[in-house]
Amino acid sequence: MRDVAVIGVGMTKWGELWEKSLRAIFVESALLALDDAGVDKIDSMYIGCMSSGLFVGQEHLASLLADFLSQAPAPSARVESACASGGLALRMGFIDVASGMSDVVLVGGVEKMTDVNGHEATYALSTAADQEYEGYHGITFPGLYALIARAHMEKYGTTREQLAMVAVKNHHNGSKNPLAQFPYEITVDSVLNSVMVADPLRILDCSPITDGAAAVVLCPVEMAKKMKKPVVKILGSGHATDTIALSSRKDITWLEATFQAAKKAYSMANKKPKDINLIEVHDCFTIAEICVTEALGVVDKGKGGEAVQQGITSLQGKIPVNTSGGLKAKGHPVGATGVAQVVEVVKQLRGEAGERQVKGARVGMTQNMGGSGGSTLVHIFERE
Repeated sequence: MRDVAVIGVGMTKWGELWEKSLRAIFVESALLALDDAGVDKIDSMYIGCMSSGLFVGQEHLASLLADFLSQAPAPSARVESACASGGLALRMGFIDVASGMSDVVLVGGVEKMTDVNGHEATYALSTAADQEYEGYHGITFPGLYALIARAHMEKYGTTREQLAMVAVKNHHNGSKNPLAQFPYEITVDSVLNSVMVADPLRILDCSPITDGAAAVVLCPVEMAKKMKKPVVKILGSGHATDTIALSSRKDITWLEATFQAAKKAYSMANKKPKDINLIEVHDCFTIAEICVTEALGVVDKGKGGEAVQQGITSLQGKIPVNTSGGLKAKGHPVGATGVAQVVEVVKQLRGEAGERQVKGARVGMTQNMGGSGGSTLVHIFERE
């Protein structure tokens, strides 16, 4: 199996992009990635997208986006694993290059979510939950994560203020990211006094509805060296699943798929949690970041809330989490999130993250999950 490098990254500003189509926002980010990589032709392409059919009425993205990127007849495939679609697209591209089937692979993620009303967007997102056992009874993702939050609070003593501190931290980081949907700071009080969505979660505990895309270019490490490109190597890739319904899990405060995916990635990369310099995690809700950091092993079980309060996961902390602003401030166009996490980590490892740069960053990790943790992708990267 060949070693694989990320040689190009591309992302445009996320938000409510009324004037742009799904194909336009994808092509913009893809062209940036290709330009960054210094290539104009690819061998294959993988596109992470959760629900283009429900959001914009468009399926068959493999053909559409290869065409509008002027890369046809290159093989192209759309990849779906709910909100983990981008992370899974990266894994597919990684496997393609590592196997020797392709040399230059474009991995992109895209979602256009604001062309429908709030009710329709809620329905589209709810399809990532168990429709018969959860959706049928009226629960939505804020409700599911509210159950996780309440259980975590009761079991471990996690406080309402600690949840708010996750949002405050990520907005602080996002205020330094010009591509973020909400690049501004908030306070604990503003979170605690924002509109209640599903007790104990308030609107400022929730990631937004977002339009956006991101892309990266992969190739063998040896090719990257010959091209004299900065080499950010993919050291480990882990993928795992869990029950889709919370009611089927032994402990809803524990993300087993994240734990298992991380275990595989650590083993493949020959790394341990203490070796990681920064992490981009799937903070679709503030409680998600707390649970993810525990499942990744960077903090002890039940201590995720305390870690945020103590500043351990802050930009200047022992293990910075979501330097980009995370899903909370950067935005969450569901199919693109996993790829955008890679864009941030690669920029950090190259030393190109500007005001939010983590000093001396050499090893980074991304964690991207679908639904309430029913599927998870974990990747580990290192700058050579």
